Amino acid sequence: MEKRLFTSECVTNGHPDKVADSISDAILDACLAQDPGSRVACETMVTTNFCLICGEITTKAQVDYAQIARDTIRRIGYVYPEDGFDADNVEIQCRIHTQSADIALGTNDAVGGAGDQGMMFGGACTQTPELMPLPAALSRALCNRLTECVHTTDLLRPDGKTQVTVEFDENGQVLGIDTVVVSVMHSPAFAMEKLREYIRENVIAPVLEAYGFSIAQVPHIHINPTGNFVIGGPNGDTGLTGRKIIVDTYGGYFSHGGGAFSGKDPTKVDRSAAYMARYMAKNLVAAGLATQIQVQLAYAIGVAQPVSLRVDSFGTGVISDESMTRLLRQTCDMTPGGIIRKLDLRRPIYGSTAAIGHFGVADRPWEQTDLAPVLKQLAGI
Repeated sequence: MEKRLFTSECVTNGHPDKVADSISDAILDACLAQDPGSRVACETMVTTNFCLICGEITTKAQVDYAQIARDTIRRIGYVYPEDGFDADNVEIQCRIHTQSADIALGTNDAVGGAGDQGMMFGGACTQTPELMPLPAALSRALCNRLTECVHTTDLLRPDGKTQVTVEFDENGQVLGIDTVVVSVMHSPAFAMEKLREYIRENVIAPVLEAYGFSIAQVPHIHINPTGNFVIGGPNGDTGLTGRKIIVDTYGGYFSHGGGAFSGKDPTKVDRSAAYMARYMAKNLVAAGLATQIQVQLAYAIGVAQPVSLRVDSFGTGVISDESMTRLLRQTCDMTPGGIIRKLDLRRPIYGSTAAIGHFGVADRPWEQTDLAPVLKQLAGI
């Protein structure tokens, strides 16, 4: 029988695109910390010893954008001048202006409309304790473990990627891990044989064990398969905010809407409604109403209520998808203002989302399952 495989990838917080995401979200947090009503749409580009910060920011906060960028770059671990991108020597330019008055009019507190049109998706399933797809959860956990290791040895550098292929049966049940790929930037002093041994023992093995698997059960493992990876980070590849949207969500297992997250304040439904869709999907699964759920929301600019809501249980629901849709309409305020209030989003909580993941992280407000008992009771199960 042909294998049923699904693959997800992830990148570390030192990947060039994630460096850009982290700077944008750090600036957002700095604005919200002083002015919770800040309107922020911050875009960052990084390349060899250069950082460009652009976007629309309307805030009462007094923020040193360049210093925040340097602090973020240093925190990620780019502190070695020989790597071609480091916190002390990077050139930083800022091109910031205020938000369009036309957009602001449709999203002010009196109107409470969405900041743009668009569709957003949220998903959940029972493959992992955090109710995330296993390929996405494993690839993310490997990246987060790589990041931890970067800060415990001077032989590794922050840039890295992972990829995990999971085998499923015809009913969608996990059979095992087929392939693990890890690539990490390193010092020239780290011999490849030693690096591969280090990654197997300190990254791959403990992460797999945490999810109930053994490294000995994985038939294919590739560690830095092309060999040396000493030119990396923004010196090896230009990074831009918002280019890792599949990494930021479900690794391709569920759909993704048209917008990125990082650098956007919660009036932007690209971000806040995607968080709300995850919250609704996770609570439906936690309530036992299905083993796999995808929720879609869609909005029109300046209009508060979503123009559509769709629940898809992929045939796993114990009640109909239409019934679950009605339950969500009954229990959830899906206006931008309602989402912001429910999830308490006007706070500086976004910096770590770019670094360690938006979903499947326990302390995120959209990861709570407080709605599950209510949904279960209303569903009568």
